[in-house]
Amino acid sequence: MAFIARIFVSILVFLAVYFFSYWLVFVQIVRGENQFQIAMIPAVLTAAFAAYSVWRVMGAANDRIFATTACWAAVAGAIGFCGGFLGPMILTPGANQGPLLGLFITGPLGFIGGAVAGLIVALRRRLSGVA
Repeated sequence: MAFIARIFVSILVFLAVYFFSYWLVFVQIVRGENQFQIAMIPAVLTAAFAAYSVWRVMGAANDRIFATTACWAAVAGAIGFCGGFLGPMILTPGANQGPLLGLFITGPLGFIGGAVAGLIVALRRRLSGVA
């Protein structure tokens, strides 16, 4: 079960980081005729790195505070982003500002909430002595 959860969470983080970095970062930086094709390469690399990092942290039984906090932040941010980005596109396809909910509200709030929750979990583990 833990292996399936790691796969699911890593794919979710990959998708969220890909869409977020593609539309908000790399498309804005890269200009030119093939702007969208060129921006896809660094977005995929960034998303692959984030998914690999989450995969590795979820598999390791460690009590590093930063790693646990970053993992929780990435997972909660990915869930918030995907819910806010894809949800309005599925529920109200005619709304032109639907994906902005995930980009500017639910994604960042999920990231911050996940970071706070991850910090609490990491500190409780450290205080209780559970690795």
